[in-house]
Amino acid sequence: MSSTSSHLTVLEASNWINGQRSTKGARKNSINPATYDVIGHYPDDGLDAAQQAVIAAKAAFRESAWAHDNELRSIVLEQLAQAFERNRDRLLEVLALENGKVKGEAAFEIDMVPSKLRYASANARLEGGRVVTPKPGSISMILKQPMGVAAVIAPWNSPVVLTIRSLAPALAAGCTTVIKLPSQVAQTASLMAEIMAESKDLPKGVINLFFESGPEGSSYLVETPDVQAVSFTGSTRTGRAISATGAVHLKRFGMELGGKTPMIVFEDAGLDEALPTIEKALTVFGGQFCMTGSRLLVQDTVYDIVRDRMAERLRNVKPGPASDSESDMGPLIDRSNVERVDRVVEAALAAGAKAIVRGGPITEGPLSKGAFFRPALLEVYDNKLPIIQEETFGPVLSIQRFSTESQALELANDNEYGLAASVWTRDVERSLRMAQGLDAGSVWINDWAKVYDGTEEGGFKQSGLGRLNGLAAIEDFIEYKHVALKTGLNK
Repeated sequence: MSSTSSHLTVLEASNWINGQRSTKGARKNSINPATYDVIGHYPDDGLDAAQQAVIAAKAAFRESAWAHDNELRSIVLEQLAQAFERNRDRLLEVLALENGKVKGEAAFEIDMVPSKLRYASANARLEGGRVVTPKPGSISMILKQPMGVAAVIAPWNSPVVLTIRSLAPALAAGCTTVIKLPSQVAQTASLMAEIMAESKDLPKGVINLFFESGPEGSSYLVETPDVQAVSFTGSTRTGRAISATGAVHLKRFGMELGGKTPMIVFEDAGLDEALPTIEKALTVFGGQFCMTGSRLLVQDTVYDIVRDRMAERLRNVKPGPASDSESDMGPLIDRSNVERVDRVVEAALAAGAKAIVRGGPITEGPLSKGAFFRPALLEVYDNKLPIIQEETFGPVLSIQRFSTESQALELANDNEYGLAASVWTRDVERSLRMAQGLDAGSVWINDWAKVYDGTEEGGFKQSGLGRLNGLAAIEDFIEYKHVALKTGLNK
């Protein structure tokens, strides 16, 4: 990869397969979504890359010590953590440039990586099964064995941490891996591969990485019987489709899918603390986040105050490129997504929503070259509108009123998603009642997006299968084997 000290430097991405860099495929452009300048090039040959990566991973699983050496896995995961720490600033610059995140948000993403790898490193040493004596004269061993080749299919919105979140437990379990990332983050992916290659004890073929502009490589990973497990982060629609395809082989899937996080504000909430957090819950990563706080439910006694204060806050959000330290929110990933989000807003208005803050694409001035979208605030009266029921994946906030606790629960749960929710109240008993009643895998009280390496994360309903982070994460990548031994009794 070329030097990244200057944004004028042309970056050259490559896939990483069986320990070797590969540039096979049609050469395409990587862009900066803030300016639409070409920042580099990447090879695009997803199907062949996926096939070669699976061959390498399969051979590494069968021929190396990886699947059988817990200590080796722990050592390598620690080496990976150190490598990401050494290369933090390089990776931050490329992620901000290619992905559009403002520098603080790019740093937030990257700084979560080393601890996840270290948690998995410790877990690799602990995971060893158990021994029981079910009856006199018998001993049973319960072994935990890696499934084989695991595919990690991660999205473009937070490519670094969402890749590592799945990769780390897969490696700890003893699986060999194939990582697939979208071409929108090819330069980031290529640098991640370069960083991981610094692990001196990592056997070749244990980690393979490629990117693509189309679906061919991903489809192959889901369809081939040579991949036993798939950890997928992405949309619910895609999750359903690949589940149906993989079902032919009874493939193991772990999935974190879409979300429509309700931010529920009661009349006793501390608004001075709540409103800045709710603003960030919408604008972090440009609203391109599965946990984006996109639904604001407010008790009617404070509804007008919250609506007006949130409107003022969103009008004052300053979109801009990552290179500008005063930018509050970066661009969306590309112009087609700007157009898509604007169509969502137009459809909501046509269906009866009221624009408190219209927001929308920036069409004048220097930012008009990029994929910028100003935040929108829409007042909604019908909970069945698509703006409430469907994931927007952009900085569009709906606001609704409720009167009672039970009504707040009803509105919040009236949705196919169940990834996360946020409750704002000073009443401890109410907060616990709400937490128990909400159909969500994560519930934050007077906060948002608190995720820890040691706590499980995942969705209810159509927001996913399985859990990432915490001790449960490794379950997506292991098989249990019962070995029974008849010893007889002492004579």
